[in-house]
Amino acid sequence: MSIAPVPRVLLRDHALTLIRSAIVSGELAPGAVVKDAELAGRLGLSVAPVRTALARLADEGLVESKPQSHTRVTPLVPQQVRDAAVVVRAMHELAVREGAAAVTAADVAAMRAANERFAAAVGAGDLDGALAADDELHDVLLARCGNTAVRATIDRFTPAVRRLERQRFAAAHGRGSVALHDSLIAACAAADVDAAVTTTTEIWTALLSELEETP
Repeated sequence: MSIAPVPRVLLRDHALTLIRSAIVSGELAPGAVVKDAELAGRLGLSVAPVRTALARLADEGLVESKPQSHTRVTPLVPQQVRDAAVVVRAMHELAVREGAAAVTAADVAAMRAANERFAAAVGAGDLDGALAADDELHDVLLARCGNTAVRATIDRFTPAVRRLERQRFAAAHGRGSVALHDSLIAACAAADVDAAVTTTTEIWTALLSELEETP
């Protein structure tokens, strides 16, 4: 074992993660006015990293600023979320197309374990746990894909999707996702890229259908 310095998380990245999480969870509600000095105080940070984080969140479409006026959390517009979901679906399809044939036995085991956690969380009504496990499962394929542009695009648009998904997540959809995840894992284990891509499309099409059910 070698001893090496522990990496320090940049304050702006820490602020970005925390503020984004608060927006996605609804702690900072759509339309809420956000003040950099107030947020900095709540986070125990200086104003500079918070301002940098808010600029990044504006680029992601999660906050909007009016010069000489205010910064606020963007309203939740379902059609804009669905547009983002279509882009995320396409990127996941591409990730699977490029990465499914390269998965290892350890990858398959990791995906199965993530799906077990997903199923347990859905059964317990644990939305946070379900979404985290879902991310872990799909992250295996994103890592195997290795396309940084795909990852960046998914990271850019997924938070917008999650805002609406959290509001409309249904247990029935979650249970259906468990079965689709099983199919995806089986296709990856068999190195059947076409089947893996088709199943990925089914997973995201089911989510889009759910997002469209409630006006």
